[in-house]
Amino acid sequence: MLTAKRKLHFNTDSRGRKRIDREPKPKPVVPQGRVPRVSKLLALAIHFQQLLDDRVVADQSDLAWLSQVTQPRITQIMNLLMLSPEIQEEILQLPKVVEGKDPIHEKLLRPIAAEVCFRKQFELWQKSHGLRTSEEP
Repeated sequence: MLTAKRKLHFNTDSRGRKRIDREPKPKPVVPQGRVPRVSKLLALAIHFQQLLDDRVVADQSDLAWLSQVTQPRITQIMNLLMLSPEIQEEILQLPKVVEGKDPIHEKLLRPIAAEVCFRKQFELWQKSHGLRTSEEP
């Protein structure tokens, strides 16, 4: 009588069926760090604006109620949309924070967002953060 010993690795396919693999699949490498909070807030503001545009919610008061935050906080978050598209793009592409505090906070962006001229916004952005990654508009 012959006995063969071999390790079997069971995986599931896209339809949930079990299958046998000869080699285990390598586990995906999870990038270290976390997304900066200001990037998350800007993404949230974009999502909120889409909800308003699609008339899923009536106004910012509804957003505040659904999000369980105050109306002034919703206004602060939505004011991030007043930043120039170039600055918004840079914020959304900020590198992950590996350790320590976030380098940029929403509170620091408020005076920049209050500026009406995009060119002046970009100048303020450069002076206050020195994170210029794209060409000036």
